[in-house]
Amino acid sequence: MDPTISVSKGCFVYKNGATRAAKSKTTPNKNKRKRSLGNSSLLGPEITSQPFYTAYSETWQQLHEHILQLQQDSYSRTLDQLVQYLENECGTQVEDGEILPTAALLTGINQTDHFKQFEALTQRLQSRARVCVLQSRDCSTLKGAIESMVFNLIEGQLEQDSEELQEEIEDRDHKRLRRSQCTMKQLNSWYSNNFQMEQRKRQLVIILPDFECFSSHVLQDFILILSSHCTVLPFVLVLGVATAMTAVHSTLPYQVTSKIRLRVFQTQAAPTGLNEVLDKVLLSPKYAFHLSGKAFKFLTHIFLYYDFSIQGFIQSFKYCLMEHYFAGNAFSLCTVYTQALPKIKLLIADDMETIRRLPSFRPYVEQINDCKRIIAILTDDDYLKKKLPQLLRDCLLHFLNFRCALEFVTELVGDLPRCPLGKLKRELYVLSLNKKITSLPEFKECWQMLGFLSKDEFVAKLMKCVTTTEEFMQQEIAPLELGEACLAVMRPQIQEVRQLLDDVVLATMETHHPPPPTVESHTESRPITSRQELKAQLLQRSKQDHQPITEFARCLQRILQHIENQIVLPHLRPLQEAPPLHELFVFSDIATVRRNIIGAPRAALHTALNNPHFYMQCKCCELQESQQLMGTLPDLSVVYKLHLECGRMINLFDWLQAFRSVVCANDDGQDVDQNVDQEQIDPQIQARFTRAVAELQFLGYIKMSKRKTDHATRLTW
Repeated sequence: MDPTISVSKGCFVYKNGATRAAKSKTTPNKNKRKRSLGNSSLLGPEITSQPFYTAYSETWQQLHEHILQLQQDSYSRTLDQLVQYLENECGTQVEDGEILPTAALLTGINQTDHFKQFEALTQRLQSRARVCVLQSRDCSTLKGAIESMVFNLIEGQLEQDSEELQEEIEDRDHKRLRRSQCTMKQLNSWYSNNFQMEQRKRQLVIILPDFECFSSHVLQDFILILSSHCTVLPFVLVLGVATAMTAVHSTLPYQVTSKIRLRVFQTQAAPTGLNEVLDKVLLSPKYAFHLSGKAFKFLTHIFLYYDFSIQGFIQSFKYCLMEHYFAGNAFSLCTVYTQALPKIKLLIADDMETIRRLPSFRPYVEQINDCKRIIAILTDDDYLKKKLPQLLRDCLLHFLNFRCALEFVTELVGDLPRCPLGKLKRELYVLSLNKKITSLPEFKECWQMLGFLSKDEFVAKLMKCVTTTEEFMQQEIAPLELGEACLAVMRPQIQEVRQLLDDVVLATMETHHPPPPTVESHTESRPITSRQELKAQLLQRSKQDHQPITEFARCLQRILQHIENQIVLPHLRPLQEAPPLHELFVFSDIATVRRNIIGAPRAALHTALNNPHFYMQCKCCELQESQQLMGTLPDLSVVYKLHLECGRMINLFDWLQAFRSVVCANDDGQDVDQNVDQEQIDPQIQARFTRAVAELQFLGYIKMSKRKTDHATRLTW
C-alpha cells in the first residue's frame, strides 16, 4: 500500500534529513521596531515619500506615544498594589498550608483592552516570578489546562494576544517537552532542580485573564489541584474578572473558596480612562489635528453604547487621522506652524486647487473688495502661497483660543444642577463646534442658574475658573510656538474677569431703584407695524419697570455679560464661523467613518453575492442587469440568486437542475439539450452545487429541513 494513502485524509511530512534552522537572537528593541513598522511595509515608496504621509506618520507617532504613556500611568496605579500583594504573599504560603493566594482584578467589561493590562502585569513580574497566562480557549478540559500551565512555566513561553507578534525565544540545549509529559510531577521536579536552593522562592503566578469564559467544573478542579500543591510549589492565582465579584461567588462553591485567600483589586473604569485620553491627548492644544463635533460625538457613542473599548476608540481615531491626511498633500499643512511653512513650497497646482475647493475658501474670497486680489487668489498659485502662512496662523491661533475658552466655560458650568451644557469637556466641545452655543436654551438655563447663586458660591466658582484657566495657559499654551500670541489675546480678558470679580466681592446687598423711563425714550422708539412687535415692546417695557436691584446683582450681571461677549462669543464659535481653511485641521467626513467602522454585513453580503463584480472587478462577472444569471459567476453567487426566486421551502433537486442549467449554458446563451436524462448529472457539477449550498448554509441564509429531507428552508427575505 502506498505510504501516502490512508483511510482518512491527512498531511504527510517527509523531513529528508532536514534540521531546524537556527533562530537568530533579536533584541526587544528590534521586536518593537517590527511592530511599529509592520503596517509601513504594505505601502510602496510612491506613497511613503509623499508629504502627507510624512505628516501623518509624525502626528500619529506623537499621539500614540502620548496615549501609551497615559495608559502605562493608569495601569501602574493598580499594578503597583497588585505586585506588592504578590511579593507579600511569598512568605505566608507555607504557614497557611493548602490555602492558595488569589487576587481578583476587576477589569471591566471592555474585553478587548484586558490583554494590554495583563501584558503590562506580566512584564512587571518577569524579574520576580515565573508567569503563565492561560486563555479559556486553551483550557476547555482540566487535562488541557494542566498541560498548558506546566508547558508555559517550564518552557517560559508565555501566551500572548493573537494580534501581537510572537517574540522569538533563545535556543535551548535540552529537548522541548511534549504535551503528554506536562504533569504536576514534572513541574515539581523542574522547580526543585532550578529554584529550590534560592533563599527567596520564586513564585509561580498563574493569570486567568477571562475568568467568566472558563468552564466552572474545570476551574473548580484546577483551583483545588493548585491549592493541594501550595506547600511545595508557591502558586499565586490572578483572576481577571470582567463583571463583578458575584461572578466569582456564583462560579466557585464553598469547598473551593475555602481553599483560596482572595483579595480584590479595582482597575480604572473605562469611561474614566477614555475621558483622560480625550482631555490630555485629543483635546490637547499642542496637536494641530482636530475632530469635528459630529465625528467626535460619533466615536464616543461607539465607545459608550457598543463595546467600552478604549483600544477600539483609538483605532477609530487613527482611521479618522488616516482619512484626513490621505486626502492629499494639501493636508500635510495640518501640523505645527514652523513645520507647515516649508511644506507650502512643496505644494503643486493640484494641491492648490484642493485648497480652493474647501468650503471655507469661498467666503474668504467673497469678503475681499479688490477684484485684482480676487483674480490673483483664484488663478495665481504663487500669490496664494504667500497668503497661506497668515491663514494657517489664524487657524492655529483660533483653536488655541477655543481651547482656553473651553477650559474656562467647562469649569464654570460643569457642576451646575442637571448639567445643561454637560459635565465634561468633550460634551461642551461637541456642542460648541456644532452650533452657536449662546443661542441654545441650555446656555440660557446655565446663565440663569449662575444668577441664582449666592455671593460666596459665585465668587468661589469664578475664582476657581480663573485660577484653572491661568494654570492651563501657563502649562499647556505658553510652551507652544503660538503660545505668546494666544496669551496676548486671552490673558487681558481673564484679567478683566478678575477685576470684575473684585467688584462683585466689594458689592453690597443694598437695593437701588433705577430711574423711571422718560417719555422721550418711548416716543423715540421705532413705529410699531405689527401686533407681534407691539407685544415684544410691551414685554420689554414691563422688564424696565421700577424693580429694585442690588449692587451685587448688577455686578453679577455685568461679569456674566462680559464672559458671554468677550470669551464665549468670540472664541467658542461653531465650525461654520471658523477662520478660512479650517478644514485642513478638522476632520468632518462622518459618512465615510460610519460606513467603514460600523459596517452593514447583511447589505455587504447581498451586494457581494448578487453582484460579485462590485468587489472583484473582473470582466467575467460583469452584469448588464442585477437579476441576470451567467455561468461565469461564482457558484455561491449562482446558488444565492436562484434561492431568491424560491419560496419558504426549496426543493434541492429542482435547485440542482436550475444550477446545472446555468453553469452548463452554451456560449450563445442557449441551455443544454433538454433531452439529456435529468437523472444523469455530472458528479463535478453536483459537488460544486453541494459545496455552494453548504457555504450558503454557513452564511445563515438557509437551513436543512427536518420534516422534508430533500428540502431546505429559506431564512432571509
